[in-house]
Amino acid sequence: MNPASLIKYRPFPAVDLPDRTWPDRTITQAPVWCSVDLRDGNQALPQPMSVEEKLEFFDVLCQVGFKQIEVGFPSAADTEFNFLRRLIDENRIPDDVTVQILVQTREHLIRRSFEAIAGAKRAIVHIYNSTSPLQRRVTFGNASREEIRDIAIAGAQLVRELVPSVPQTEVILQYSPESFSDTELDFALECCNAVIDVWEPTPERKMIVNLPDTVQWTTPNIHADMIEWMGRHLKRRDSLLISLHTHNDRGTGVAATELGLMAGADRVEGTLFGNGERTGNLDIVTVALNMNSHGIPTGLDFSDLPAIRSVYERVTRLNVPERQPYAGELVFTAFSGSHQDAIKKGLDRREKEMAADPSVPWGVPYLTIDPQDIGRSYEAIIRINSQSGKGGVAYVLDREHGFDLPKTMHPQVGKRIYDLADSLGRELTTDEIRDAFFREFVNLTSPLDVVDYELSHHTTERGRVLCKALILLRGDQLSCEGLGNGPINSFVQALENIGIKDFKVTDYRSHAVRGGSDASAAAYVQVQHADGRLLWGAGVDPSIEMAGLKALVTAWNLLR
Repeated sequence: MNPASLIKYRPFPAVDLPDRTWPDRTITQAPVWCSVDLRDGNQALPQPMSVEEKLEFFDVLCQVGFKQIEVGFPSAADTEFNFLRRLIDENRIPDDVTVQILVQTREHLIRRSFEAIAGAKRAIVHIYNSTSPLQRRVTFGNASREEIRDIAIAGAQLVRELVPSVPQTEVILQYSPESFSDTELDFALECCNAVIDVWEPTPERKMIVNLPDTVQWTTPNIHADMIEWMGRHLKRRDSLLISLHTHNDRGTGVAATELGLMAGADRVEGTLFGNGERTGNLDIVTVALNMNSHGIPTGLDFSDLPAIRSVYERVTRLNVPERQPYAGELVFTAFSGSHQDAIKKGLDRREKEMAADPSVPWGVPYLTIDPQDIGRSYEAIIRINSQSGKGGVAYVLDREHGFDLPKTMHPQVGKRIYDLADSLGRELTTDEIRDAFFREFVNLTSPLDVVDYELSHHTTERGRVLCKALILLRGDQLSCEGLGNGPINSFVQALENIGIKDFKVTDYRSHAVRGGSDASAAAYVQVQHADGRLLWGAGVDPSIEMAGLKALVTAWNLLR
């Protein structure tokens, strides 16, 4: 921003609350959750959901576990009205779910809203009017505070008057001083207390006071101060649920909500994945899973988050960003080599710890939760590009393809794979990584290849093995034989006997290929050249002995 333009902005005033208590509190239990996807979220869509799409989304919200769902603004349009009527007339609302409707504090809209909720078991009638100085001046033409307060009072009085018109429905009142986030605290309190006086809530018949962060003007700590201040001064506090409705204009919706809960709020409104006006509403998924990551039950089930995301993206025609907490495509993906290595070590260690004690707390570097808990999988955690480290390739080859490379082989393989990713200018798929590994390090046959071999135990020297091999060297077929203490050693002696051994074997590993054929074996042989170079070769074959010979031949070829 041009420094000259800063003159038009002013700091947001602090709250006079020197004895604030929220910084010393922690979140220990979940709030009452209310989804506003079908109203606040829907009104922000370039193409609003159809009735059928809203019905499908409503069912998903119920399955997730929301007990309060704002279903629309039924007095605003026939589509909204008809949607609510279908929910009620077709008995689509579970007994433990309360629908919520939004309505401005205007008489004809409130009356129409009562027509919409008739027959519902329970309904929250959410009335609001704008209260901030900016709204009073711009929207209401310099209306006085008294005039704005009287609008709230009249709305509450009409709702109370109309309750008997829906005898089958338990009506819960919710009041919002809309634009609370930039309303003078004393005036927001005056409006809320005036509505409380009209409604006369009790601990058994609570009223909801919603304090919306309609536009984020300031930092989350000041928002928390505002919530704590209101909680101290509202009448009949034990008969109220203080509700948060946080937007994300400053990118701090989650932080403002969490601090608001620490400041004493009881209830949270938001949407799945943060859909909403401008930068969006609070993302309830993030707040709830943040609580889960601290062991706090929330009553919301995101164990199959990809399926929820799929429905959301289809009916809203929006995409969840790749970096969206928990839900984004890349949030459990590590590109950095050091991250990849730490994740691999953490997952391997956890597997061993779980075998000894299934209750061991979660602890894997860079992963705040177990991806499996929300329906994600480990397969996509590591991706390989030119920025990845040596542990990443080893992780993929192990987890995806069953090859457990020796640790000292990781740098050799990793560099070759990363060079390939760099030359292509993109990340590699797990299959491309496997194919490159085989192409560069497995069963190489040029310039040396084993055509056939035969092993037999020496008749006069116990423990000695005789190897007779037919090899192809630069197109020439040669026979050789050697005596050693095992298949690898005897083959090395055979190569020495025909004058082509310029190395020594320094390490050997083998294992069955996990997840592959029962007959598949993998072997890894490290050799050191006469000039000091150390290289690994790999062999794969149904025979463990042949796999070892192929690994040795591969290493010999790589030395060339």
